[in-house]
Amino acid sequence: MAIKDKQALAAKRFVNEWSGKGYEKGETQRFWLSLLHNVFGVDDPTKVMRFELPVKTFTKDKGADFIDAYIITTKVLIEQKGSHVNLEDKEKQSDGMMLTPYQQARRYATGLPRSESPRWIVTCNFKEFHIHDMEHPNVDPQVVLLEDLEKEYYRLEFLVNDEAEIRKKEFEVSIKAGEIVGILYEKILAQYHDPNNPESQKSLNKLCVRLVFCLYAEDAGIFGRKDMFHDYLKLFPANQMRRALIDLFEVLNTPMDKRDPYMDESLAQFPYANGGLFGGDSIEIPQFTEELKDLLLERASYDFDWSEISPTIFGAVFESTLNPETRRAGGMHYTSIENIHKVIDPLFLDELKEELASIKAIKAFKDRKAKAVEFQDKIAGLKFFDPACGSGNFLTETYTSLRRLENDAIRIIYGGDRVMGAMVDPIKVSINQFYGIEINDFACSVAQTALWIAESQMMQETDEIVGYDLDPLPLKTYNNIHEGNALRMDWNDVIPASELNYIMGNPPFVGAYLMSPEQHNDLITVLGPKWKNIGELDYVSGWYKKSADYMLQGELTVCAALVSTNSITQGEQVANLWMPLVANGLAINFAWRTFRWDSEASLKAHVYCVIVGFSMHEQSKKKILFDGERTVSASHINAYLTDGPDMFITSRSKPICDVPEIRKGNQPTEGGNLILSEEEKDAIVSGNPGIERFIKKLTGAKEYINNKFRYCLWLKNATPSDLRSYPEVLSRMQAVREMRLQSNDAGTRKLADTPHLFRETNNPVSYIVVPSHSSERRHYIPMGFLYDDVVPTNAVLIIPDAGLYHFGILTSRLHMAWMRVVAGRLEMRYRYSKDVVYNNFPWPNPTVIQREKITQTAQAILDARAIYPDSSLADLYDDVTMPPELRRAHRANDAAVLEAYGFPKDATESEIVARLFKMYQELTSR
Repeated sequence: MAIKDKQALAAKRFVNEWSGKGYEKGETQRFWLSLLHNVFGVDDPTKVMRFELPVKTFTKDKGADFIDAYIITTKVLIEQKGSHVNLEDKEKQSDGMMLTPYQQARRYATGLPRSESPRWIVTCNFKEFHIHDMEHPNVDPQVVLLEDLEKEYYRLEFLVNDEAEIRKKEFEVSIKAGEIVGILYEKILAQYHDPNNPESQKSLNKLCVRLVFCLYAEDAGIFGRKDMFHDYLKLFPANQMRRALIDLFEVLNTPMDKRDPYMDESLAQFPYANGGLFGGDSIEIPQFTEELKDLLLERASYDFDWSEISPTIFGAVFESTLNPETRRAGGMHYTSIENIHKVIDPLFLDELKEELASIKAIKAFKDRKAKAVEFQDKIAGLKFFDPACGSGNFLTETYTSLRRLENDAIRIIYGGDRVMGAMVDPIKVSINQFYGIEINDFACSVAQTALWIAESQMMQETDEIVGYDLDPLPLKTYNNIHEGNALRMDWNDVIPASELNYIMGNPPFVGAYLMSPEQHNDLITVLGPKWKNIGELDYVSGWYKKSADYMLQGELTVCAALVSTNSITQGEQVANLWMPLVANGLAINFAWRTFRWDSEASLKAHVYCVIVGFSMHEQSKKKILFDGERTVSASHINAYLTDGPDMFITSRSKPICDVPEIRKGNQPTEGGNLILSEEEKDAIVSGNPGIERFIKKLTGAKEYINNKFRYCLWLKNATPSDLRSYPEVLSRMQAVREMRLQSNDAGTRKLADTPHLFRETNNPVSYIVVPSHSSERRHYIPMGFLYDDVVPTNAVLIIPDAGLYHFGILTSRLHMAWMRVVAGRLEMRYRYSKDVVYNNFPWPNPTVIQREKITQTAQAILDARAIYPDSSLADLYDDVTMPPELRRAHRANDAAVLEAYGFPKDATESEIVARLFKMYQELTSR
């Protein structure tokens, strides 16, 4: 008897046992333990279920409420009622409120720790299960009747299907598989006559792909029985393995009716694979050694089960067999499943899931089935395109997700019946709905193979629904992954824009100053040579422009979502990239603000990214901003990924308001000859009496924040006689002169005429110092006042003639909110810019009283710092160690600044930015 038939029989027995019963207090535990153990095969359900779980909710002043049952592994909260209770009726609670069982459960959920927040809420009265999907809390619940459980038990599988555990196991297996392939790759490569020959390496790439498919096919039962590939190769000694593989690949590429009727049975037993995997030009296969034979047959085949790999994850780790330097040069990063879903869920999957959830909630089977058929046809008609697909993880995970939705629809259509005998293929979603472009030939092969494996795995899940085996062979011919440079190709040659629904992916992460000449030319090809400041744009900009142009060639219905380095939504790149795109009609539909993008590859790529979902038409559905764990509905998302109107903060040489000008500190350009460590300073002072008057402290951002000064020879006012008085100074000046004369820069060579000076010589009597870079973990950039006894380097910005009022405004939460949106970043660290951040900042028009109040609160910040003279600004502005006096002083200053602007005292950061943007618009439109 098939496993599914046994489960149906177990469900039938459960129904017979519990029909007509239902005493809440006495039978709840036995009911649920029996369901999990007898129907769903949980060995000891008492280990995964908790009953009468106490929770403290906001409605209880004393004591606790109690959750009837909670399944720990799958985060299912159960509110159980007696069989006489209608699950849609309200009951009076201890606090007098009238609540339905579901509302009661939602209340209990608020008392759970965040890590235990329920993924599902089930209300039950022994006769009905009302299933509330908390990813779609506003959709009507699915209803499963106890009397229908024999046919519909599968609808309760979420009770025991621990997705996190399944994904963890898939991850571990896939990583192990990638390691095995990596070893195979290196060992086979060593057998080629010329391992560095590009043609030999291409052959090896194809050989590895074929071997992986064979290893998977024998374990997944695609070839007919387990270990079939292993047993065939075991027949041959090592020196005949090469010939055995050549013969096998030829057979796998030959239809049954065209095979030699006299071929050896060991080959004839293999099915026809098709799909193009084993066809095409012959590949170079080297001789095998005993070590290589043992590695393939034992470690790779016999000792490892390939059937449990995740094709999405494995595609990434499989591709990691490529040379790491090649990957870094191409800017490739391999994507975790979680991060893939950050792209595809808001792009289309959430909407489809919600539609399916609504279909499941339809009570009449006939209507539910009709809608399920329509839904299946709909998703089978969608087409997806990744124009930088790498090993195909976006395509593979999207295909798998779509097929899981289709399998749910198939369950509804067939009503849980076992379908025996031949029938029309129930599957309509096909890998041929998925298209990609990839510049690396090996990655193309991996992507194709990953999709074939995904197709096989999902077909097995469909098998269990319809009750008979669907044969994945011969493979469907799949030629939708195109090898080439996506920025040089016409995407309509891959799929016409009029036929496409969605573009998705993570194009190469290559910064503006890290591109190769070829990549820079790619960008010029797409953007055009007249594009403003093209040299400042990251490589990914080409995919945004290419996508927008492509969309305009279709019916304007294509939607896209791309992963990008966060720099394209910060600083000067915002106006450079987005202004022309928005002017041409581009609209942002959703976005993930900056987060760390991790991969599944063995060499993890810690890159700080954003995700931008966009189209060339305004969508009617609500726009969403994701920021960490917060999800915010937006009326309009601009290129800074804030809820606000479209505007572009461009570089400005002077402040937009009447405030002191800001400038860079001094760039030394002296080869380290005029800069002194403390030890060098002490040595010069001890041997050169009177030289102290030409030595000053030197600070950059790092020194200023950490209170660790260096020193410099500051010879601006030294006479020739002074200079000649100190031989060591002359020696250092000579070294500066020689360094500058050898420079390729004409300006630097000109500076050789003044070897005793820095490139700039700005040292005001007093000034506000602003570090150019600062940690994103600080709520405030540490800035303050310095005087002419300290020389600022070009690692800081300085504002001469600024006072306490200006300091109060700049060190406020309000200015920090502006900075966080418009400033550039270095990784995640703030990069404060004079031309973008300071010069565009809208200042208030305070009253005399308001200005004086800010002056006082600014002084209070300095006073609070002075209480801790031995602490650096790094210590004082660490959120964990920040002294309470300093925290209170900043809060008082924030309140005073908000009052001066006329902003609400409880304004959120996003509200502050929106108001500042409005002020900026008014200032620039005058």
